[in-house]
Amino acid sequence: MTDRLSKSEIAKDALQEGVESVASTVGEVASIITTAVKDVANAIGGLATDAFAIRDAAIQAAERADLDGPSDD
Repeated sequence: MTDRLSKSEIAKDALQEGVESVASTVGEVASIITTAVKDVANAIGGLATDAFAIRDAAIQAAERADLDGPSDD
């Protein structure tokens, strides 16, 4: 006795596999995009931190220069 699948069962299985494959791919792409956005935000945050540190150092240097008296510029 052999079990045979009907054409509709075969079509259902093929559609199911296709939907699962698309869902998996969409999940992978979403993960990649999420990671990329996180990495970009992290890089921009690091740049902003550096900019604040540079600004503070420049302010401190200017204040020290004012305390030391006029420069020979």
